[in-house]
Amino acid sequence: MASIIQSLAVKSSYKDQQYPGTVEDLVRELATSTTLYVGNLSFFTTEEQIYEVFSKCGEIKRIIMGLDRNTKTPCGFCFVEYYQHSDALDCLKYINGTKLDERIIRTDLDPGYRDGRQYGRGKSGGQVRDEYRQEYDPGRGGYGHEFLRQEKRRREHQQSTYRDYSSVPSGEGDSRSHSKRSRKRDRDDDSEDENVSRKRNVIYKNKIKKIL
Repeated sequence: MASIIQSLAVKSSYKDQQYPGTVEDLVRELATSTTLYVGNLSFFTTEEQIYEVFSKCGEIKRIIMGLDRNTKTPCGFCFVEYYQHSDALDCLKYINGTKLDERIIRTDLDPGYRDGRQYGRGKSGGQVRDEYRQEYDPGRGGYGHEFLRQEKRRREHQQSTYRDYSSVPSGEGDSRSHSKRSRKRDRDDDSEDENVSRKRNVIYKNKIKKIL
């Protein structure tokens, strides 16, 4: 029977770029999948918190926390595997778009967990979406990795420029001291000229007096 109400249990258009099968294989597996991909989690959300929320839709088989490839710490996603496909659909209906740890989480049907998918695929070890994030997000480690790298390069450039201006090359220092010595010598020469001029004036006056 047709319904005018759109079902909430609708998978998104997201496709795992490393999925080994064809599009037809993916559609077939999603039709019976019991696994959900959960994204936009806080780095500080625990497995116990996830279990508490997602177990309301059915019995959970296991939870696989997403980890930073380098630090092996949570990096904002996980996989939740149920025993029944219907429970996974219920999760799409009732949990997708709700808040967990003050964050709007998103859920999507997944073809199934494979070993190695628990690690982030970003260059820095975390998720790719955190590589280029420009806004500050305290729940996901602050700024994105690319933003932090840009800030680091900017600070290094500023420090390098400051060092260039604050340091005085040896040649320049010598020229400054040479200039000081030249000015002193000029002053001494001027004073000698004044002394000679005074002596000449005294001699001239004495001669005038003798004539008179």
